[in-house]
Amino acid sequence: MILRPRVNQFALITCFMWLYTAGLLLAQNPPTLSGTITDTFGKPRSNVDITIKNTSTGQTTDAQSDTAGHYSIANLPPGDYEVTASADGFSAATSKVTITAGTPATVNLSLLPAADQSQQNLPNAPSPNKTEPSLDDLGFSKTETQSNAAQQALLDKRTHMLKIHQRMGLITTIPLVATVILGPGAGGKSEGTATRDLHVALGALTGDLYGITAWYAIRAPRIKGTPKRGPIRFHEAMAWIHGPGMILTPILGAMAFEQKNNGQRVHGIAQAHGPVAIITAGAFGAALLSVSVKF
Repeated sequence: MILRPRVNQFALITCFMWLYTAGLLLAQNPPTLSGTITDTFGKPRSNVDITIKNTSTGQTTDAQSDTAGHYSIANLPPGDYEVTASADGFSAATSKVTITAGTPATVNLSLLPAADQSQQNLPNAPSPNKTEPSLDDLGFSKTETQSNAAQQALLDKRTHMLKIHQRMGLITTIPLVATVILGPGAGGKSEGTATRDLHVALGALTGDLYGITAWYAIRAPRIKGTPKRGPIRFHEAMAWIHGPGMILTPILGAMAFEQKNNGQRVHGIAQAHGPVAIITAGAFGAALLSVSVKF
């Protein structure tokens, strides 16, 4: 009679017991959710309230970030969750995550500064001590800066381009006013007078600066759903006047300049150069004031 060794049976039973125990431990210790809370400059934020909501059951779990901005929550069953971070002085940040069995999840959130509540009722009022128009004056609401990362980047680009547009508009005003002032003197009887040449040079400079100004407004990214309030509506309406005027004025001016240099009186359609220039300058000034002064 041959005796079969039982060592293999014992090892097999031990292996099954170990796997069973590991399964129980895994079931008793669901995966952990952790992450870091920072501000827009990447600085960790402490004492930030964290709320984790199970989107299927509606059950919530609360936590708070430590001095390093870190938070950790254990015993979360697998499922879909919505993680929200909130703190005084910041807008709440939210992200979604799916937790699976046996896999720790990480959700890092960045907090944006909250909108200044004192200005909520003055959407078109100039900021204190400001010297140039702001995006609030152009019809942007405070909540539009509290979007997702892609939308925020698009709005930041539009913000930057419109600020350049505004500054260039203010700069363009200087040669524009000087050109209008020199207009009557440029229409004298003398041929090739210094005043006439200076008028033409300032007009050309105004046209170049205006083209740059318009380019930044036209090329600025559009934000879908952006409300357009009274000032911005008026600002855009004036553009339909001073835009064509800026094209027509130099054309008429060139015709008038050639007639004067030939010893002729300004005649025909060239006579409209002066009135068109004045209307164009007036519309441009009105457009600038519409987003610079609260009415």
